[in-house]
Amino acid sequence: MTDDAPKVVSANDLRMAILRKEMEEMEKAEKAKAAQEARLKEFADSFLHDHIGDDERAMIQKLVMNAVQNGKFEALVYSFPSDLCTDSGRAINNRLPHWPETLQGKAKELYDRYLAVAKPQGFRLKAAIITFPGGMPGDVGLFLNWAPEEV
Repeated sequence: MTDDAPKVVSANDLRMAILRKEMEEMEKAEKAKAAQEARLKEFADSFLHDHIGDDERAMIQKLVMNAVQNGKFEALVYSFPSDLCTDSGRAINNRLPHWPETLQGKAKELYDRYLAVAKPQGFRLKAAIITFPGGMPGDVGLFLNWAPEEV
């Protein structure tokens, strides 16, 4: 017999190969999940502790101008996870009038700036849950509106 003959693979060898592949896929998924959780934590920390910067204000202005160029009277100007509201987005989801009181961090800062600067100029701001992963409130969207008042 020569060593050139193909090795006979056992059923156990095949099962082990499949198990190794499944383990690799699980490790890959766990690393991806950990990376996503790290990104969310970093976003939440920034959202709750930092201020809205010039880059974010410029992006909001660009979103509004793009909407205008497309003939729209409303633009989604900011979004964030509903978990960053004090009630996890319940007031926004149920369209309760006190929803602004549930805002924190940058969303609260944006709302306060809207009250001081944009509202006196005729703009309106609304909040809505824009994603429902697993049927639960996901992300909140803040929409700036400049449509004419309805009579």
